[in-house]
Amino acid sequence: MQSKGRSVGVPLVLQNLRAETAPLHTALEERLPFFSPVLDHVHYQRLIQAYYGFYQPLERRLLDSHQVPPDFLLPERLKTATLYSDLLALGLTERKIAELPLCQSLPVIDSPAACLGVLYVLEGATLGGQILRREIAARLDLDAASGAAFLDVYGDATGRRWREFIDYLATFPLDDAARQSVVSAAQTTFACFESWLESTEVLL
Repeated sequence: MQSKGRSVGVPLVLQNLRAETAPLHTALEERLPFFSPVLDHVHYQRLIQAYYGFYQPLERRLLDSHQVPPDFLLPERLKTATLYSDLLALGLTERKIAELPLCQSLPVIDSPAACLGVLYVLEGATLGGQILRREIAARLDLDAASGAAFLDVYGDATGRRWREFIDYLATFPLDDAARQSVVSAAQTTFACFESWLESTEVLL
């Protein structure tokens, strides 16, 4: 009865997203090494390289898709530049960053609904970064100036910006097919991200 009570007033698209992506989210979270004893400065740098290798081409695909809703301010939510700055702070040269491998297997973004499904995953990861930021600060003594800015990219506005995104998604007009496109794109984004991280050998 309690679970039903919590869903009262929650838009169907959010109920679907939470239900259909939860197993993928949990499976990936359990394999990320942020809380593992194996995580040291070298492994952390490899992680940030892998994140850059996924975010850079995915954000470029979002920008090039022409499917971003016109009233959604995507440039304010892009993370590639912050990841780039983190890599510089961690000791990589611009040339080395330019030579990093980039993910080629990315979700298809062929509609505004698919765009929002991808962003649901990326924005959710930003919210989760707050917990990781504290762990990395405590364990590796890294902060926004020394290579961990990505984990706190929105700073004090993190919670507010997540709520703004969820409110936007909840009120975006979606029919049944479009709602399924949101969910499918989110699922594919999780799957592509885990596959990419697996290929870079940074997962547990």
